[in-house]
Amino acid sequence: MQLERVLIPRRVRGFDDGRPDAQAYDVRLDGDRVAAVSPADGPAQGMLLSALVDAHVHLDKNYTVGQVGAAQGDLFAAITRMAQARAHWSGPDLRARMTRALEDAWQSGTRAMRTHLDWNERDAPLSLGVFEALRDAWAGRIELQCVSLTPLDLFAGASAGEDIAREVARAGGVMGAFVYRNADLEPKLRRVFELARQNGLALDFHVDEGLHADANGLALIAELAVRMGMAGQVSCSHCCSLSVQPEAQAQATLAGCARAGLHLVALPTTNLYLQGAWDRTPVERGITRLREAAGHGLRGCIATDNVADGFYPYGSYDLLETFGLGVQVAHLAPATDWLDAITTSPARAMGLAWDGRIAPGCPADLVHLQARDEFELLGPTGRRRTVIRAGRPL
Repeated sequence: MQLERVLIPRRVRGFDDGRPDAQAYDVRLDGDRVAAVSPADGPAQGMLLSALVDAHVHLDKNYTVGQVGAAQGDLFAAITRMAQARAHWSGPDLRARMTRALEDAWQSGTRAMRTHLDWNERDAPLSLGVFEALRDAWAGRIELQCVSLTPLDLFAGASAGEDIAREVARAGGVMGAFVYRNADLEPKLRRVFELARQNGLALDFHVDEGLHADANGLALIAELAVRMGMAGQVSCSHCCSLSVQPEAQAQATLAGCARAGLHLVALPTTNLYLQGAWDRTPVERGITRLREAAGHGLRGCIATDNVADGFYPYGSYDLLETFGLGVQVAHLAPATDWLDAITTSPARAMGLAWDGRIAPGCPADLVHLQARDEFELLGPTGRRRTVIRAGRPL
């Protein structure tokens, strides 16, 4: 199979031939690998990306908005409603909703997903067993990872924290916590780092998911990652308060994040929906400082987060749609220069075997778009695609 005259955005290229961004290439596939990438004459007639990587989703919550209602900007109302609904979930219900999400993501061109699973007690949630079964069933199509989404204060109890960490390790998962203006924040976070280190676990935090400038969990997590020898093993999602902090404070925090090798994940759909005023047009945008992070060498990710639940009542698992929203709300231009946010950056954050860069010998897991430039990329025609997995179009 040969793909003719396609653009390969610079940040997705696994080669450096010195050619300009507008250079088109012919890409030859042989079996499940890219066999050759050759410069082509003439204008581009499409764009080629590696298959997409979604570093932050909630497969257990999705498609429940009909049960719980839309929270309309109230994060903690959404948390309360979801807790009430969770008591009535069943294994078949979870499997059906999670499978629906995976099928949507698969058709949209996603090759890997990291899902957070609500884990509010010492014992593992019902969703973990469903997740493990689906991870096996979808192996070879979508690589799945799970994160325990646990209230930070639950880790303060020694035995509860140890039980959670051991079960996450058994399941081959990542340990996580919800962090927002907690009392005694430093010792509680230090406890989570200690548990992760003892059990050989990476960490993934929901942190500073609000617009209070005094929410400083991100800065403390970065400091602890360095102090406790876990640099490069920590992801931090949301980080909304960073957007409203004074410039000097925000820049100092981002410098600390860069030193710690943190993986920063922006979630434009949910954060635009939940953050800022609802009694007037919101001024605050609720998205973290992706551009400033890049200035520190920290290339962030853009991920889906919630779909059709109380936290975000709309959406789908088409990561390109979420990317388009992120480009507009964070003024990420040129858009093609930020496609690493849904390909190579989340691949690094998730520790995937392939970093998503296209070059001879890489997997032939690709997304061929009709877009011929950065401007068509965000339109419905430009986003029309052929998803190629193991060298074959879906």
